[in-house]
Amino acid sequence: MIRGADTQDHEGRAGDHRCYPCHAHRYARPAGKFNPPRLALQAPLGYGNRMTIETRIVADAEADTRLDRWFRRHFPQLTQGALQKMLRTGQVRIDGRRAEASTRLASGQEVRIPPLPDGPPPERDQQPVSEDDAAMLQRLVLHMDASLIVLDKPHGLPVQGGPGITRHLDGMLDALRFGFEERPRLVHRLDRDTSGLLLLARTPLAAAFLAKEFRGRGVEKTYWAVVTPPPQIEEGRIDIPLAKLGGPRGERMQAVEDPSEGARAVTDFRTLDSVRSRAAWLELKPLTGRTHQLRVHCAEGLGAPILGDGKYGGGAAHLDGLPNELHLHARALRLPHPEGGLLEAFSALPPHMKETFGFFGFESQKTPKPRRLAAARR
Repeated sequence: MIRGADTQDHEGRAGDHRCYPCHAHRYARPAGKFNPPRLALQAPLGYGNRMTIETRIVADAEADTRLDRWFRRHFPQLTQGALQKMLRTGQVRIDGRRAEASTRLASGQEVRIPPLPDGPPPERDQQPVSEDDAAMLQRLVLHMDASLIVLDKPHGLPVQGGPGITRHLDGMLDALRFGFEERPRLVHRLDRDTSGLLLLARTPLAAAFLAKEFRGRGVEKTYWAVVTPPPQIEEGRIDIPLAKLGGPRGERMQAVEDPSEGARAVTDFRTLDSVRSRAAWLELKPLTGRTHQLRVHCAEGLGAPILGDGKYGGGAAHLDGLPNELHLHARALRLPHPEGGLLEAFSALPPHMKETFGFFGFESQKTPKPRRLAAARR
């Protein structure tokens, strides 16, 4: 469904824990006769002879972190399967109560940690960051403070690994510690061929805060795209569900008519400039974050594929004499800052889009520097 600019649509936008006796209470004996059964003397899950039960306090910086991610951070040798078994059997508890892997922690809570396996953490499938790659990544930093880093990702750099991808941003984040003990972590994703703003969290607290803002639509994302031909409607809203398709050439999304067959995807769009029947410069604001959402909405929703997007536009997405790279750029981010107030960040066009803008005579405004505002404006 596509709605014109004059069409409006409005939509409205903890579990019960039971406490079970621990082993000490369950097998209690009168004074002088304490002789717990053999089971109570064995380390759970066959993890050797360590019998230490530990209690840790959740730090302020770890508030709102998922329990399974908290365990991976503190005990990288523990597999997800082993943690799930400990949770099912009640060996891991929060403030004395059973919990689930998805339980979010609060500052000051006590986490009961049963005996865990010894040994080094699993080997990570990544190579040390070269000096050249480290220098390249550090040059991409547009903004950095104690909570987050804003990168200006170039076209062609994969954000994460995949089939045939060994060099990617996620594998090189150690180069962006800048003195912090923990490596920064990705908060959202961009396609390999999409350029522009990418956000990293520097602390667990910032990661949890930013993830919540992205889930709750607290982040305003603005993309620029060049499409061909210009859409028939100059501005409006695209509300078309997307479904994921398999295939030998990698992940692909498809627009579907039946909402029950896909996930809802919503994009606001506006034409900023156009050249007759050849091309248009669009401003795109995704209100949801589906894979390839903007690319599919332009190609199938507007009938105007993004220039250079052969995957969804085929040969129609290419114009003679112009660069073949994908013309999709994450131009701006506007979001609440973990430390309060608002952060606004902007990214200049990549070289191939600058060339296309010059060819068509599109004139973009000067790119402002990132800025912190004292209070969020809604």
